[in-house]
Amino acid sequence: MEYPYIMANRDTERTLAVFIDFENLAIGFKHRPGEFDIKKIQERLLEKGKVIVKKAYADWNEYHKYTRSLHEAAIELIEIPKRSMTGKNSADIRLAVDAMDLAWSKEHIDTFVVVSGDSDFTPLVSKLKENGKHVIGLGMKQSTSDLLANTCDEFIFYEDLEQPPPATPSPSVDSGVPKDKREVFDLLFESIAALLRENRDPIFASMVKDTMQRKRPSFNETGYGYRSFSHLLEDAQKRGFIKLRRSREAGGSYVVEGFVE
Repeated sequence: MEYPYIMANRDTERTLAVFIDFENLAIGFKHRPGEFDIKKIQERLLEKGKVIVKKAYADWNEYHKYTRSLHEAAIELIEIPKRSMTGKNSADIRLAVDAMDLAWSKEHIDTFVVVSGDSDFTPLVSKLKENGKHVIGLGMKQSTSDLLANTCDEFIFYEDLEQPPPATPSPSVDSGVPKDKREVFDLLFESIAALLRENRDPIFASMVKDTMQRKRPSFNETGYGYRSFSHLLEDAQKRGFIKLRRSREAGGSYVVEGFVE
């Protein structure tokens, strides 16, 4: 028998597959200052859920300078020969075929992220939605089709990732917190703020811990002197940072109601 809090967490945590049309991103970057930073995309998507698959499509001889950062982000690079050899839509077709194959073969992946602004992907988005998938689009403002953006369940513009996150009244860790615990409190508050931005309600303790581990896979509360994650949350509440309550529906586990104002 599964515990209620585990079932609740499965109902809210998304599993993501990310497909990047890198040439479309590069087109958007040609006419603007600054360099492409894959970390900004990763950090935003980690707030959405657990990323299972990451693939990027391009003629990598042409975009060689980006391959190192993509490899470091554990993204699989799919080589698409020059368009003069394969035709204009070869990368689009390969991406669409891979996405639909994954949608049919991996039922546990419920969210697909199409990193492109190309309107040619609109039929793919529609087909994924027909198959019960949640679709997130991500692209550059100057190279994104309105048709594609409006077809997705939600669309994120890369330029918005370069801006400071929306104001969330998260507390700052003051000098009253021991130095060896400030790092974990910062991560805790950052993760709760991310869940609040995603309008998650209720925010179960397990969701907070999962978000912390996605942001920092090596995280373990015992390394900061806590016997359990609940003890970490209780300490944060005792110090006047967060508000907690017990959830009867989730088997008595904690729910984070928000920050203390």
